[in-house]
Amino acid sequence: MSEAKKIRVAVNGYGVIGKRVANAVVRQEDMSLAGVSDVVTDWRARTVTRHGLRLFGATGAHADGMRAVGLDVAGTLDELLDQADVVVDCTPKHVAAQNIDGYRRRRLKFIVQGGEKHEATGHSFVAESNYASALNRDATRVVSCNTTSIVRTLTALKRAGLLQRARGTLLRRATDPWESHDSGIMNTLVPEPEIPSHQGPDAQSVDPDLDVVTMAVKVPETLGHLHYWSVQMTRRASKDEVLDAFRGSSRIALIRISDGLVALNTVKELMADRGRPHDNLYEVALWADMLRVQGDELFYAYMVDNQAIVIPETIDAIRALTGTVTDASESIARTNAALGVDAALM
Repeated sequence: MSEAKKIRVAVNGYGVIGKRVANAVVRQEDMSLAGVSDVVTDWRARTVTRHGLRLFGATGAHADGMRAVGLDVAGTLDELLDQADVVVDCTPKHVAAQNIDGYRRRRLKFIVQGGEKHEATGHSFVAESNYASALNRDATRVVSCNTTSIVRTLTALKRAGLLQRARGTLLRRATDPWESHDSGIMNTLVPEPEIPSHQGPDAQSVDPDLDVVTMAVKVPETLGHLHYWSVQMTRRASKDEVLDAFRGSSRIALIRISDGLVALNTVKELMADRGRPHDNLYEVALWADMLRVQGDELFYAYMVDNQAIVIPETIDAIRALTGTVTDASESIARTNAALGVDAALM
């Protein structure tokens, strides 16, 4: 595809999510990365130019600060946005909400992440659930890592006609790995103060018909999240039927304890061995041999990579907002192929 026809994407914020989004955009045949914007001048900013990407300062003062430490700066965020069709805002929680007015004044399509409220865009996105309702919108919100996994798995059961209601317990990582020296928790567990925890209502912002309740607790580790789910099905079903329902999603990978994938660290090690950038696990990694069915009740557990699962969703959201691909399955297939998303991880 010629450069003129590609979707021009700006990434505002080059942190945990931003750098992964930027890497994913570069891998898409129908997109080009206009550049990335940030405020820092440390090793994080230096990796931008080392990867051959264009670096912009969030303001003129930030750009000047970057130049003062020898960084090659292409300009300011305003100049970057002039060169983009879509901006993916990956700035810290609540910062993106402050940027929205500027995007709207420019009539620039934009995507925010799950740390912002649903009301920021009026639309929350998971590709396998509601791609069509995002088509040609001005903006959407890619929901959080946990919510993405909830919607993916429950949508698979719903499409198979098996979902009545779902109750989940989430063991949440304490913080992102690179910040564990600063804000990690140790020698304690921290329950979310309310039931339901915020992920259940958040999933309903994508699909209001989901009957889902979540409870969550922060645990002293940073590799990812672990979910346990109890689902009331619409009828009695066999284990094979349930597994076939999950196989209906290209972004749910069925893994097995019997293959040695006994814990979060072993799954992450598998991602490293597969050569994934940043050891990314884009899929929901669901233990097939742990799954149990008792009549019309279903019990299962899975792993969520808090740093990676939303990346393919963000790529699909870019196509949906711009209307360049109107069919969800086509966009999902393109994204999966470009990122190596694979429901058969083993």
